[in-house]
Amino acid sequence: MATSDYNNELTRDDFMRFFRDNDKLNTLSVEDRIEIFSSILAGSADFTKELLEAILTDYCVSNLEVIEYPAE
Repeated sequence: MATSDYNNELTRDDFMRFFRDNDKLNTLSVEDRIEIFSSILAGSADFTKELLEAILTDYCVSNLEVIEYPAE
């Protein structure tokens, strides 16, 4: 994978190309994937009921339910 010349940094384009390549993703361990998944969102506002429901649906998780409580 090509990287930018500046300090050999991974660019956004590099990351997205890697992310969209199933062969490259398959080189990641389960632990790698969990680490990325659990830290990729910018903040708590990114977590919504709709997002969590979509993730559960995408992964065919039928034994969990997302319940949204009113904000305090």
